[in-house]
Amino acid sequence: MNIQDTLAVVTGGASGLGRAVVEHIIARGGRAAILDLQEEAGRAVARELGATFHTCDVGVEAQVQSAIAAAHEAMQGLNLLVNCAGIVGAGKLLGKTGPMSGEFFEKVVRVNLIGTLLCDKTAAALMRENAPNPDGERGVLIHTASVAAFEGQIGQVAYSATKAGIVGMTLPIARELAAFGIRCVSIAPGIFMTPMLAGLPKDVQASLGAQVPFPARLGRPEEFARLVQSIVEIPTLNGEVIRLDGAIRMQPR
Repeated sequence: MNIQDTLAVVTGGASGLGRAVVEHIIARGGRAAILDLQEEAGRAVARELGATFHTCDVGVEAQVQSAIAAAHEAMQGLNLLVNCAGIVGAGKLLGKTGPMSGEFFEKVVRVNLIGTLLCDKTAAALMRENAPNPDGERGVLIHTASVAAFEGQIGQVAYSATKAGIVGMTLPIARELAAFGIRCVSIAPGIFMTPMLAGLPKDVQASLGAQVPFPARLGRPEEFARLVQSIVEIPTLNGEVIRLDGAIRMQPR
């Protein structure tokens, strides 16, 4: 599949990694639909880039189904899903105010892990109806995991659990959907320049970047988007988790 032929749904596409993916796809001739809770920002980005926007809480199944159906109709098709929506969910198991609440943990799981699954199954059901290309391919599902799936830090118990879950379901999904010519791949980014990190002082950004062996800097969202393109265009990339982290291995803190 070529990037210029993509009809993509990008969750969390109003900012950060998701926005970079939308911009990259459209700049190369593809089409994209943004799914995000940030309605004002999402509509502004959609207008700027030439995408469509659909308000969606990925943790709510009815909203996912409605938004992806609307995106499919607007683009007259769907062959790529990029799951970028998520929340940080920082918190200790035994914090200063007491043990972590079950509700907090459940919220992080609902958005990051269940949200990815809901989008996957809804998009895959539509992709299954696509006419196959010469390779027999009908679509691609891309997950955003994290290096926290492997080296979760103190305070990341909920976040790491969700990212490890995303990693764990990548291969089973790829194996199951192979029968329909639909691939599934996860990207596990390291420390990237997202809106949250952009708000930190420059010296803090530099300190974080210096922890990366090479290149000794924060990852750039466009690098994530370029990896999305490679996954789209290389059919044998399937059932895999790709670390995009400059060889960093996170310390406990």
